[in-house]
Amino acid sequence: MFAIDPLLESVDGSAVLIVLLKVVVAFAALMIAVMAMVWFERKVVARMQNRLGPNVAGPFGILQTLADGVKLFFKEDLLPREADRPVFRLAPYLSLVPAFLVFVVVPLGGDFSNDRHGVVSWFGKETLVQVADPHIGILFVLAMSSMAVYGVMLAGWSSGSKYPLLGSVRAAAQMISYEAALGLSLLAVLLNSGSLSTNEIVSGQSGWNWNLWATGVVPFIVFFIAATAELNRPPFDLVEAEQELVGGFHTEYSSLRFALFFLAEFMNTITMSAVIVTLFLGGPNGPSFGPGWLQAILPTVWFLAKLLVFLFVFVWLRGTLPRLRYDQLMDLGWKLLIPLALGWFLLLAAFKIGQDEGWNRAVVGVVGTVVILLGALLISMAVGTARARRAAVEVEA
Repeated sequence: MFAIDPLLESVDGSAVLIVLLKVVVAFAALMIAVMAMVWFERKVVARMQNRLGPNVAGPFGILQTLADGVKLFFKEDLLPREADRPVFRLAPYLSLVPAFLVFVVVPLGGDFSNDRHGVVSWFGKETLVQVADPHIGILFVLAMSSMAVYGVMLAGWSSGSKYPLLGSVRAAAQMISYEAALGLSLLAVLLNSGSLSTNEIVSGQSGWNWNLWATGVVPFIVFFIAATAELNRPPFDLVEAEQELVGGFHTEYSSLRFALFFLAEFMNTITMSAVIVTLFLGGPNGPSFGPGWLQAILPTVWFLAKLLVFLFVFVWLRGTLPRLRYDQLMDLGWKLLIPLALGWFLLLAAFKIGQDEGWNRAVVGVVGTVVILLGALLISMAVGTARARRAAVEVEA
C-alpha cells in the first residue's frame, strides 16, 4: 500500500475528471445519435419509397425510436430451452461494447491549425476533443471491429437452433473475407500519414490535403465497400436474410437483448462513418472563419456535416441495392477487393520509395499499372476457368 501512495499522489484529479466527463459525454452523444439515426433511416427510406415513415410519436415521428425502445424493454425476455444460457446472455453486449470503444479514438473537433493537433481548453486545462489518443489508434479500431463478430457468432451458436447458427457462420466468413480488404486499404492511409494515431492522421490532412485523393481514391472505395460488409448493412446483410434464415443470428432473442443487437448495428454504422471521415476526409478539418466562438465550434460542425453525408449514403444503399447472393459476396471480397487493395498499396509503396531514391515516377506508374492489369487478367482467367469447370460438373450431374 505504501508503494502505491506516491502513484496516487501524482494523479491529477482535474485530469481524471476531464477524462470521466469526456467518456460520459461521448457515450450520451453516441446514444442520442443512434436514436436519431434510426429515425433518419426510417424517414429517408420512406421518402425513397413514397411513404411517410414515422409521424405519430412526437413531432415528425422523432420519438418513435424512444417508443420502440420502451416497448421492447417491457416485452417478455425469452430464453430458449436448448440455449447456452451464459453465452446467450453475454452475446448482445459483445456486439455493443466494441462499437462504443471504436468511437473513443475518433477526433471530434479542436483546432488542428498551427500544429495544435485538436487541443482545446477545458476548465483551464488543455485537452483533446476525443476520449483517448493511443499511439496504436488504428490498430485499436481494427481490433474492436474484429471483436464485434464474436457477439454475432456466439449469439447464433448459443441459441440452440440451426438457422441462427447458419447466420452466425455467414457472419464469420463475411468478416474474414472483408477484414483483409479493409486492412489492406488502410495500409495506404498509414503509408501516407506515417502514424497509427488517429489524431496524427487528422493533423496530416490539414489544408484540404485529404487522404481521399492523396492515396488515389481507390483505397477509399475499397475501405467503404469492406466497411459496409463488416457492418452487415445492405446489400451485404446475408446474416439476416429473412428469405432463408427467418431472422438470422438473432431469431431466438427478444426484449432488451433483441434491442441491443440493433442498437449495436446502428452504433457501428455511426462509428464506422466517423472512422471513414477521420481517415479519408480530414476529420474536423475545414475552413475557419468568423469570431472566436464560431471558430471554436466549426471543426465539430465540419465533422458532423461529413458524418451526415456518409450516414445518408448508407441509407441510400439500403433503399436502392438488392441483396447479393452469397457466392457474389465472397467473390467480391476475395477476387476483386483484396487483389485491388494489395496491388494499389504496392504501387503507392513503389512511388514512395521512388520519391526517396529519385526514380522516374512515369516509369514506376507504367510498370505498376501493367503489373496490376496483368494480375487482374490472371485472376479473371482463373475465375472463368473455375466457372466453366463448375458448369461442366453441373451438366454432367
